[in-house]
Amino acid sequence: MKHLFIVNPVAGGKDVTQEVYRAALSLFSRRGEDFHLYVTKAPMDAADEVRREAADGEPMRVYSCGGDGTLNECVCGAAGQSNVAVAPYAIGTGNDFSRLFGKERKLYRNLAQLVSGTVHPIDLLMCNGRPCINICSVGFDARVGTQVGKYKRIPIIGGPTGYVTSMVMNYVRGISQYMRIWADGFREEGEYTMVCICNGRYYGGGFNPVRDAVPDDGIMNTLVVKGVSRLKVAELVLKYAKGRYAEVPQYVTRLDGTHIHISLDRESVVNMDGEALYAKEIDIRLLPRALNLIAPKDMTFPFACTLEGWT
Repeated sequence: MKHLFIVNPVAGGKDVTQEVYRAALSLFSRRGEDFHLYVTKAPMDAADEVRREAADGEPMRVYSCGGDGTLNECVCGAAGQSNVAVAPYAIGTGNDFSRLFGKERKLYRNLAQLVSGTVHPIDLLMCNGRPCINICSVGFDARVGTQVGKYKRIPIIGGPTGYVTSMVMNYVRGISQYMRIWADGFREEGEYTMVCICNGRYYGGGFNPVRDAVPDDGIMNTLVVKGVSRLKVAELVLKYAKGRYAEVPQYVTRLDGTHIHISLDRESVVNMDGEALYAKEIDIRLLPRALNLIAPKDMTFPFACTLEGWT
């Protein structure tokens, strides 16, 4: 069994490479096993490293040491490879995917529990050919979420204020845009505030739009939010963020299916696990059981599917 640590040296605002190395060395020395640690140097090189290490077909566990963006890159390298399993070793700023596991998400910071964990197949979203483990979104929230980093880098802003600043700036620029949306049993066009496609439950630092989303049930849960005025958007966002969309059915439609296509008049940003993709035509499909996810030892989260006997 191979053990590969992918470390993002800028995740969470500090370089934890040595911290991860010491923890891994201590654990694997006791176990009498080897491990490999790779520090990312450029966008998507984590995916390339996972593919290189997996090419010999030997079973391998990948520990994503960073935030949701680092996890997404590891997922891109592991998707569809039966010999590879992935886990977030959550040290980033948001770590939204691991929020899915409630109080037990702290187990994703326990390396011994991770290494001794079980493996479960989960679904992925495929957005314009790129895998996504958690949430894809288009519209107002995508613009806000993917621009947070730009404002965080300004010294006078920084930290959580970056999200608020991004929201204010995008509020001024406009709330809605024209979209043509095709999905299972749904075909509409008009002004929409956002479209959110959920495999997981949390994004944007804690937004929980679909509280019953499960990443291994063969269904992606989508919320289509109609265009609203600037005066109405604050109330709508508060309900949307807490999964209370059913209270505003005149604005929000829920779709449960396996495919959605969104066509825009101009290129716009798509949020994929907090990473930015730019497109006019956005095609998102569910890939059932396309990724092996490591569940830490003693985790009791009720997955719909399990994979027995993976070693």
